[in-house]
This record gives sequence, C-alpha cells and structure tokens, in this order.
Amino acid sequence: MKYVFALCVLLFSLPSEAEELVGPARVVDGDTLMFGDRKVHLYGVDAPELAQTCKTRKGSDMQCGELARQALGYLVRGVQVRCESRDKTPANEMIGVCHVGWLNINEEIALEGWAIATRDITEDYVRAETFAKARKEGIWKTEFIPPWEWRNP
Repeated sequence: MKYVFALCVLLFSLPSEAEELVGPARVVDGDTLMFGDRKVHLYGVDAPELAQTCKTRKGSDMQCGELARQALGYLVRGVQVRCESRDKTPANEMIGVCHVGWLNINEEIALEGWAIATRDITEDYVRAETFAKARKEGIWKTEFIPPWEWRNP
C-alpha cells in the first residue's frame, strides 16, 4: 500500500504536460519554424544559417543555408505541424520536437543531410546524421563549416 501512495505522490509531483503548438507553420530557416508569432527551434539539430554557403566538389559555392530552408519547407508546406517543447531559449522561444503526422521533422531534416545532430544536447539524431553522411546527402556532399562555428568565427 505504501508503494501505491509513493507512486501517486510521484505522478502528481511531475511537471505538467509540455507545451505544444499545432497548426500550419512557416519556415524561417533550416531549423526554425513560426506558428503565427511563436518561434520554434528544432531540438537536437543545427542547420546551416541562411547566408551560409558550402563548397561543392568542383569548388563552387552552394547556398546550403537556403537549401536547408527549402528542405524544411518541403516537409511542412500545406500540412498541420505539431511541436512539443523540450526547452526554451534565453529569449523564451520554444525548442521543440516537431512532427507531421508520424514523421519526426527533426530526425528527417538530419536524415536528408540538411542539419547536424547537436551531440552536446542529445544523441537522438546522431544515427540519422550518420546515415546522411554515409550517403553524402545534403551538406555532406560538400565542404562546409559547422553552423555553430560559422556563427561564431
């Protein structure tokens, strides 16, 4: 009986349900969505910045930041998106895991090679990144600077 009581205390002391946003989303960049005036950063992945370029094998510049934005746009265009909060930025913006139906957008953008798994935050998307890298998908077919280094040279 004391175990049942302890379980009830534990369950009722857990934090309330995570914040969730559902609806059409607009793409800001390769790892950021907008729901009206609410910004959601994709949890566990980091995509090239909009102005960021990568070098092709032939030495040409490729607009990898814009291509990452387009790849995310393809996943969310015209459909309902559901994002569940995992954290907040210092500016109180949501950092979340987003889905279109059963599809995990965070994982898919890494699987397509347009975002890098942020291992210092979570290991959740390392497998998807590894698969994209092995197949030379997205940015993995180029020479690039990791987005976090590009932002802070």
